[in-house]
Amino acid sequence: MISAGWRSGVLAAALLLVNGQAASAQDETGFRSYLSALRANAIAAGVRPATVDTVLPTLSYNARVVELDRQQPEQNNSSAVPMFAPYRAQHVDNARISRGRTTYQQQRVRLSRVEAQTGVPEEIMVAIWGHETNYGSYTGNFDLLRSLASLAYEGRRRSLFEGEFIAALKMIDRGVPRSRLVGSWAGATGNPQFLPSAYLRLARDADGDGFADIWGSPADTLASIGNYFTQAGWRAGEPWGVAVDVPTGFDRARATNRLVSPRCPRVFARHSGWRTMAEWRALGITPQRGVWPRDTIQAVLIEPDGPGRTAYLLTGNYRVILDYNCSNFYALSVGLLADEIAR
Repeated sequence: MISAGWRSGVLAAALLLVNGQAASAQDETGFRSYLSALRANAIAAGVRPATVDTVLPTLSYNARVVELDRQQPEQNNSSAVPMFAPYRAQHVDNARISRGRTTYQQQRVRLSRVEAQTGVPEEIMVAIWGHETNYGSYTGNFDLLRSLASLAYEGRRRSLFEGEFIAALKMIDRGVPRSRLVGSWAGATGNPQFLPSAYLRLARDADGDGFADIWGSPADTLASIGNYFTQAGWRAGEPWGVAVDVPTGFDRARATNRLVSPRCPRVFARHSGWRTMAEWRALGITPQRGVWPRDTIQAVLIEPDGPGRTAYLLTGNYRVILDYNCSNFYALSVGLLADEIAR
């Protein structure tokens, strides 16, 4: 005998399936309608009509990338900030350091050339490559055009994703093969994980073949990363930061940053106010190794694991790393990986 509970469970499952199929069909219908409007916007932005009309019929709605985007943590200032140490252990691990040193030695000729042109240290470029794609071992396999169109259709950040979709079409107009346009679910591609708009502005052809190949050419990859950092304001001859010890009894209230950043406010809220290296030294801050940077270099203090643990003095070049990815944990790990690679 079949129980009433079993029958109701089957009915509920069937309703979920039907409703899910209906929602999927509705999304696909809405998506096709949105693509019609997107076609007009792309052509108005200068994309060749032939490119648009070749790409749009190949696209379908990707619910998975929308789900991934909705799972991203919100900038909730009331949530607790986790400790940095576990993140560092995962991202500045022995395997990544070892492979980074190997890559560093293999690419020295190219790296030295880019550093001479841009002032960006060789090890910083390698560390970015290592963090973004583990030195090119994994660059993502999402269809960028499908992902970006789906995210734009979803609507919460339409201006961002629609702009990146149109930029990806312009990449095709510029000669980038459609097959190259794969990457992360959010639209980043190639060894340095550039968004399409960043590729158009910053990708460089360093090997002279007429194509900025950030997918297969180490020379182009490194030159493009170096150019990104140059355009973001990297200052040659200045470190990203230095690991320091903070003395017992240090008056943190006097060092508080009272400014609110309009960009990534939660990230910058963890930084102190700016002081010169000479001023930090006078307050009893001491470097954990090596020598002090120049006295006149400005820096902020961060204690990512709280008082009594390793702290860091961060220069303007740290802000350049944040321009690549606005996360203190990311930027600290890039700097620390770079230091280990060069050691």
